[in-house]
Amino acid sequence: MLQVGVSLPHSPGGEASSFPMAEPAEGDGTGTGQEMFGSSPVTVVITSEVDTWDIDASSCLGCGQFVDWDRMPELEQEAHIPPDILSKPPKELKKLAREGYWAVSRALRAQVYHQLIQQVSCRLVTPDALVYRDVASRLFGKLSVSSHPLPEFLEACSMPTYCLNVEGVSALKKILICVGNLFPDITYSPILPSLVALLLHYSQDEAQCFENISRLIASNAPHTSYIDQSFLAHQASCMTFGDLANKHCPAAHKLIASTSENVFEVYSEWLSWLFHDLPFNYAIRVFDVYLLEGQKVLYRIALALLKQYRLSVTSAELEGTDIKAELQAFVQNIAEHVTVDKLLERAFGIRLFSRKEIWLLQMANRKALMERGITMVQSRQSFHLAVDMQKFNSSIVTAQEMRIVWSWIPERFSLFPPLLLFSTSEDGCSLQRFYTCCEGYEPTVLLIKTTEGEVCGAFLSSDWSERKKSGATSGFFGTGECFVFTVRPEPERYEWVLIKKPELAKAVPRGRQRSPSPAPAALLGSSPGPAAQRLAVPAPLHRKGRLSPFLAIRHFLLPSKAASMFMAGSREGIIIGGGGGQALSLDANLLWGHTEHCETFDNPPLCQENFKVQLLEVWGFQNT
Repeated sequence: MLQVGVSLPHSPGGEASSFPMAEPAEGDGTGTGQEMFGSSPVTVVITSEVDTWDIDASSCLGCGQFVDWDRMPELEQEAHIPPDILSKPPKELKKLAREGYWAVSRALRAQVYHQLIQQVSCRLVTPDALVYRDVASRLFGKLSVSSHPLPEFLEACSMPTYCLNVEGVSALKKILICVGNLFPDITYSPILPSLVALLLHYSQDEAQCFENISRLIASNAPHTSYIDQSFLAHQASCMTFGDLANKHCPAAHKLIASTSENVFEVYSEWLSWLFHDLPFNYAIRVFDVYLLEGQKVLYRIALALLKQYRLSVTSAELEGTDIKAELQAFVQNIAEHVTVDKLLERAFGIRLFSRKEIWLLQMANRKALMERGITMVQSRQSFHLAVDMQKFNSSIVTAQEMRIVWSWIPERFSLFPPLLLFSTSEDGCSLQRFYTCCEGYEPTVLLIKTTEGEVCGAFLSSDWSERKKSGATSGFFGTGECFVFTVRPEPERYEWVLIKKPELAKAVPRGRQRSPSPAPAALLGSSPGPAAQRLAVPAPLHRKGRLSPFLAIRHFLLPSKAASMFMAGSREGIIIGGGGGQALSLDANLLWGHTEHCETFDNPPLCQENFKVQLLEVWGFQNT
């Protein structure tokens, strides 16, 4: 087997770390102190030359003095390591990381981690190992290191230590304190202790570990983020995961929404699943791919955990239980359900949208939080379910049914309570009145109750005033966040076809402009024929400051314009969904409607195909 050249640093005096530790008292061989780490007392051991830890470098080149070897998992089966492994292109390295290649050698993993992090694009002035040694010597130059509290940004954050020994736990605390000193802009970062702890298992010394975590903190690559550094950013990530779970794990999402009063509170733990609850041998494999692929891969793996959880439980088992605690226990015992290789295989089978699209969604979530008063510098704050069961009143759906509908909408809008904009029972059956009441609100939820008692509707991402921008003839507009749904007899949602089949579209090359296309010749009347299916969709126009940049069709090269016919309106009526049919269409009197399969949402008829409207309501969002 090839020996990869990484050696443990030794100072001239033979000490196990090049980090300048506190000096022992004169005449003493060792010094000890009780330190508070989180809520647990930790003994900090300061060794002299005589008591230097002698870790066998051949057993783990590149790491050692911070590890409790009795708790460290056994290496994977030995494999031949090519001499040019670290010079391979990023695509091949990504493949090797996904397959667990680093797991065959601790020395290899240590080298790969350091090299990958050194290649991360980061801010020009980023603290390095020399800065750490200087700052640490000033902070910890005396014996009583217990006088240094943990940074405020770690308030209420968990402190996993994995397989670290007492010296490693002390090093973890010191690095976090130095991060707090050198990165004063960090106000909240619950993932940071876990990442430092994982890196310490494969670091030559504290200074190297600090330099590597600093580069991840200071990363400035476009549309890429490694570590959230504020409560605002963390909450936006949690909301983004909620949006992705809503789209990619509908069965699990439906189960959680039906058993939890606050779905967002459950999803707010998604990063803790990965870097607190997962066992070390799972968490380190997550870290392997995270360094190469960034935060997007974390979403994938957390979604795979959610899917696996749904397979292991039934609705009856969850009645009366704390689903948040159940999920945590499930992840902690994940080895009983799926191997780490199978978990990652399933994670990479989930087809997410591009990194840019996810970044746009995260930015939209940040903006919604800022509109709710969340700032970059504020500490933790909890959110409550937006739908107030006591105050909600609809003539079409119950509060419980509306809660299900609310769980389907993007997280950034569910922060705001629903506001009734239009009702045929109060405003009459007038399409013009419908437009007048709904314009200026984005998005909206349309609810329809037929004379047969069926209830269906649509979530519409764009302002109805967009129809005026197409000129005299109305065209389709909206984004891929639009969806149609049924409530009765059974609740079911039908999203944009590209969400389930993202392979149908490709990202639009940078700089390429899409020219506007002609609009549909007629909105209502005859069913669409071949000519109608060839009609193209005008490029959507976006209001300044809108919260819906996510899944705009300008970001995709679509195989068919029929795949993006979201919503359209004219004096003759409204249409939702197109291509081969219309998911919903209503006449100018809002009395008669039609529903059928369409290509945009790949939906069945939402109710009886030709129906009469008994009641129609449109709900908006307060403060949007």
